[in-house]
Amino acid sequence: MDPKLLEILVCPISKTTLIYDRQKQELVSKAAGLAFPIRDGIPIMLVDEARPLEVEE
Repeated sequence: MDPKLLEILVCPISKTTLIYDRQKQELVSKAAGLAFPIRDGIPIMLVDEARPLEVEE
C-alpha cells in the first residue's frame, strides 16, 4: 500500500484516518467499525463492500 495514498484516504462514513492491515489486506476504520478490502492493490472504499469488525479487532 502506497503510504502517500494512505495519507489521503479517509473512512467514507466517519471521515477519520484508516489503519492499514497488511496481513488481511484491509483498511480499518475503528470509528466506523468497518474494514475496507484492498483488491489487486486498489482500496475498495464502498460501504457495501466493507465488513464489520469483530469485537476483539
